[in-house]
Amino acid sequence: MASVSSNCRNYSHTPVLQDMSMTVACIGLPLSCVAIFAVSLMVMASVYLINLLISDFIQFCCLIARAKIEDNNICKIVQSILEAGVTISICFMVLIALERYLVITSPLWYRFRRNIKTSLLVCAVVWLFPLLLFPFSLSNNNTLTIIVPCFLLLPLPLLLFFLVGTLRALSAARSVPDDEKRRIIAILVLVLLFYTLLFMPRIVVFLYTRTKYSETDFGIAAAILTYLSPVVDMGLYVFMKKGFDDFLLKFLCCCKVSHDDPSISREKTDNMNTEASMQLETETGKKADEDE
Repeated sequence: MASVSSNCRNYSHTPVLQDMSMTVACIGLPLSCVAIFAVSLMVMASVYLINLLISDFIQFCCLIARAKIEDNNICKIVQSILEAGVTISICFMVLIALERYLVITSPLWYRFRRNIKTSLLVCAVVWLFPLLLFPFSLSNNNTLTIIVPCFLLLPLPLLLFFLVGTLRALSAARSVPDDEKRRIIAILVLVLLFYTLLFMPRIVVFLYTRTKYSETDFGIAAAILTYLSPVVDMGLYVFMKKGFDDFLLKFLCCCKVSHDDPSISREKTDNMNTEASMQLETETGKKADEDE
């Protein structure tokens, strides 16, 4: 097998990549539908989160279509739409992190400046941005392999800045509840972790091979990680729901208690025996006093 291929159809029909794409899509497609419906019912639903889930839905559809398409030209179009979906999802992940950052560092400004029209305008810009790259993605030159890695590297310093700035602001914040602090930090850490683990390997492949269709083992593994990102995005939805962090902490505590159950049982038994002995001594003392 060649290490680099210029044929989208051959690349997408690589056995490992094809099987993994279908598995991810079949699992993620119904989950994304449920998540989109659930988020839309939320009273204070995040516009950026809804758009992130919609981009994930598009990626799942493209994964299924690409695995079944035989024509190379149509495959290139579907692959371009898939890559646009990945780019859009990264943009919305950064916007979610920015939103959490502003909630803590500039709460008054965020409360009075935030409106649905601004959010929709930002979303429209994000969705239109990949159209600028679409002609390059269909061409055979390597322009896109230079533009895309440079663009995908931009979120890394931004996400680090948001995380560090939020941690500093939270350390001095007194009015923010502890559960809200935990949820905000969890969201920012997850966004940074998802970006580093799922997208950085693909960026390395882009920079090293200068092609979208790397069939090396590392190239296939990097592509699989990227296509897992829509499923992992569901974690953002879960952590943005209030009360989940408390539930997780309670669950972990219960697991720890269950794991340590024998020692706890022995300790409880010893305490009960001690209390029984003390009670018996007290009753004996009372009887002795009565006899006297």
